[in-house]
Amino acid sequence: MAIAQRKDQPRFDSPTTPPAHPPGLTSTLERNIQALNRRRAEEQRQASTQERIADGITRFAGSMVFVYLHMALFGGWIVANLGWVPGIRPWDPSFVVLAMFASVEAIFLSTFVLISQNRMAAVADKRADLDLQVSLLAEHEVTRLVTMVSAIADRLDVETDIDHELPELERNVAPCAVLDRIETTSQDK
Repeated sequence: MAIAQRKDQPRFDSPTTPPAHPPGLTSTLERNIQALNRRRAEEQRQASTQERIADGITRFAGSMVFVYLHMALFGGWIVANLGWVPGIRPWDPSFVVLAMFASVEAIFLSTFVLISQNRMAAVADKRADLDLQVSLLAEHEVTRLVTMVSAIADRLDVETDIDHELPELERNVAPCAVLDRIETTSQDK
């Protein structure tokens, strides 16, 4: 018994039929995703050698391989210096050298992590600026649409329950005024 298939539903029974976009993923969204991926790749290419090294070390230090390696090294050091391995004389019975090694490593690792975080914060700031600009543009466009729809409603003599809100909705938002208000409100608390 054959299953009926809707016309707008993609067919996956043919190797020559390309898969359709996932539901809800328009060509515009696909284009935007590809643009963002290209931008991320470009940002990675523009990173300095030092930043790439710091990122690589940070990635490695945040991996389970790093944990296992340290468990083996530190565990072996401790076991050997406790005298539990026959034939190996303890060389650091008070573990001062191990503590110093671990402290120096921690200093360098935290520095590499901070370098990576600073770079990620700069990228996040750029994306936040882009997000703000897109939001402001969308707000401006919605305000223009409200003005146009309001003019059409006036022309057609259509009254709505929100007519009293229209003057406020037709005004553009001043971002600096909103930020000032947020800051004064947060200072009052």
